[in-house]
This record gives sequence, structure tokens and C-alpha cells, in this order.
Amino acid sequence: MPSSTRSERTGWYMYDWANSAFSTTVITVLLPKYSTALARAGADADGNIRILGLAIYADSYWSFMMAFSVILQVLVLPVIGTLADTSAHKKRLLAMCAYAGSIPTIGLFFIQSGNWQAVAPLFIVANVAFGASIVVSNSFLNDLSAPEERDAVSSRGWAIGYIGGGLLLLLNLLLVQNAEKLGMSEGYAVRVSLASSGLWWALFTIWPLVTLRDRPPVVQRSGKFLGATFGQFVHTLRDMRRYPQALTFLIAYLLYNDAVQAVISLSSQFATEELGIAIGDLMPVILAVQFVAFAGAMLFGGLARLVGAKATIMLQLVIWTALVIGVYAAVQTLRDFWIASMVVALVLGGTQALSRSLFSLLIPKGREAEYFSLYEISDKGTAWLAPAIFGVTLNFTRNYRSAIVSLIAFFILGLIVLARVRVQPADAAVRSS
Repeated sequence: MPSSTRSERTGWYMYDWANSAFSTTVITVLLPKYSTALARAGADADGNIRILGLAIYADSYWSFMMAFSVILQVLVLPVIGTLADTSAHKKRLLAMCAYAGSIPTIGLFFIQSGNWQAVAPLFIVANVAFGASIVVSNSFLNDLSAPEERDAVSSRGWAIGYIGGGLLLLLNLLLVQNAEKLGMSEGYAVRVSLASSGLWWALFTIWPLVTLRDRPPVVQRSGKFLGATFGQFVHTLRDMRRYPQALTFLIAYLLYNDAVQAVISLSSQFATEELGIAIGDLMPVILAVQFVAFAGAMLFGGLARLVGAKATIMLQLVIWTALVIGVYAAVQTLRDFWIASMVVALVLGGTQALSRSLFSLLIPKGREAEYFSLYEISDKGTAWLAPAIFGVTLNFTRNYRSAIVSLIAFFILGLIVLARVRVQPADAAVRSS
């Protein structure tokens, strides 16, 4: 039975509060628009920029940058997962990852017009570190809660994260909208807001570092550092044959979460470029999403207690599929985008929180970070495919509605594979292992 105090659980929740600022302010709202504007300013007469000699449509810069950053996570996250499982100082590893991400995020303040190329290295490092820190943070879930508590604990963490990310976004919204009154340009206000998310991440990370406690590792590392680490990762992949339901779930999660991540990272670009929504009108929508997502995470967490996490996620995937079809066919105005965004908010938090808690039931004790590194690869480390397909489609068609159609298949395939996961036998096997 996991032993944890209320203070320790609260500290764990507060890491979601800390890092969600990066997800909301940087990834979801400001950097897609800002990086696209910088790329356009550096584009040639055909609207293209050149990266490594290749002509790239300036509007595709953000989606390709996002795709490249998450491809790199495939190399990094397994190493971090194995380190976390074999280290007696997991908090120290969490701190290293968090500050490796927050510092370059603060550095985005210094990126100005004419320097669009500098966005990529700062964002890529920050996003890789962000994913690595989530691997370490997720691995605490099994230490802090018994299996029957995990849906509630995971949902509470996601919900608190939405409040934290939403609160900073509110402050940044006020800053950007009132930039001229405060004697600054909108671009300067955006840069301040980007940096503020890094500062928020860095400062609130102190809370979990103070309250969480390290536990002796169940798995012992031996041999040379890198050799043992990658060797353990290979062993994990082979060992997953003993946990076929976990493997099946990861395949399902890879598919449907790919589309979820694409919606998160590309929605603001779709709104501003396809629908012509001004950034000032868009930010209140994204802000509202954070607070509605809090309610959605708690709502679906309650539903999971009645019908189970798997059935709840499957219902959410049906809603996601209908939503994407509706966006393609019917979303034309700011009012339409508000309605679609509120539906996203209701299902977003629940999908993510319940996926995390469901996976925690399918993996062996003492190797949580190791397996959560594979989970995070399926979460963000392989979430390059949908954004990349979106970017390629946009690059050739230059039509956002054509690009968004590609997301439908990811939700449907994910639903089909998830239906094959047998939770109860898998949970029993893990408990007896």
C-alpha cells in the first residue's frame, strides 16, 4: 500500500500547476502565432523560408519545429525513465529536467524580429526537457496512491494544472491586451509573457521539490552509465511482452493522443490563420478552456469511478471524432470556435488524466518511470506524426481545413485499439508480479 502524506500529494499536484504554464502560454497560445509571424517576416516573395537549404512555407515553421522537438524526445525520455527508476534521488532528477526546460523558455524573451531561426533551438530544448520532467513526475503516481485511488489522484493533478496554467494565461492576456496603455508594443508584451511562463515553471517547481520524498529504488543500476541505461531500455521493450495489455494500450494511446496533442499545439494557428480570429479575441477562448477543463477533468474522473477509466476514455474518443468533423464542416466564426473549444475543454483533461491512471494499472511496480518513459514517448515523444502530417498537408495544399481532416483517422484507430485492452486481467497480473 503506497505511503504518502497529504502534503506530499499536494506537492505532486503543484508540479502540474508549475509546468502547465509552458503548455498554455508557450505551446497553445503565444509561440505558434509569434514564431509564424517571425518566419513570415523572414520569408521570400513566395512565402518560403529556408532551413538547411530546403524551402519551407513560413506558416509550416511551427508545426515542423514541434515535430522535430518531439522526435528528439524519443532518444531522451527512455534514458530519463531508467535513471528515475534506478536513482535514489528522483527529486534531483526532476529538478534538473524542470530547470533545463524553464531556463531556455525564459530565453525566448530575447527573440525579436529578424531572428526567427533562434526560436527553434530554445523551444526544442525546452520541450524535450518538459517531456523528460513529466516522465519523472508521472513516476511518483504509483508511490503516492493505491490502484483504486489513481483515477481520482491523477484527475486532481490535471485539474490543478489547468487552474495554474489558466491563471498565468489570464495575467498574460491582460498584459498583451493592454500593452499600448502600459507603454509597450504587443511584440514586447508577448516576449514578456513567454518569459513569464519559464519563471512560473521555475518558481513553483520549488514546492514539489520541498514536499516530495525520495524512495529507495526497486531496480538497481549496474555497469557503465549509458550502457546500463540503454540496456535497461532494450530490456523494457522486450519485457513488455509479459504485459501485452500495457503494450496494446500504448499503441492506442500513441494513435489518439497524437491527435490530441495536434489539437493542443495547432488550434491557435488554425483560429488565427484560417478563421482570421485576432489574438486578442483568441486568448479569452484559450483562457476559458483552462477553467472548463478543470471541471471536465473532475467530471470524467467521477464518471470513471462508475463505469471505469477505459469506458470513459472510449466515450471521450467518440466525442473527439465528432468534434473534428464538426470543426471541418461547420466552424467558421469566433462564436463557432468558442463552442468547439468548450467541447475540447470538457474532454481534454479527462482524456489525459484517465489515460495516465489507466496505464499506471498495467505496469510493474518499481519500474514506473521506465514504463512511463514509453508512455511519454507515446504522449509527446511520438506526437510528431499528426503535426507532421498536418504540416505536410498544409505545405502542399495551403488549406487548413484539408490539413485538419487527417486528425480524424487517429481518433478512430485509437478507439479501435483501445477496445482490445483488457484492464482487469492486466491489473491482476501486475499485482501478482
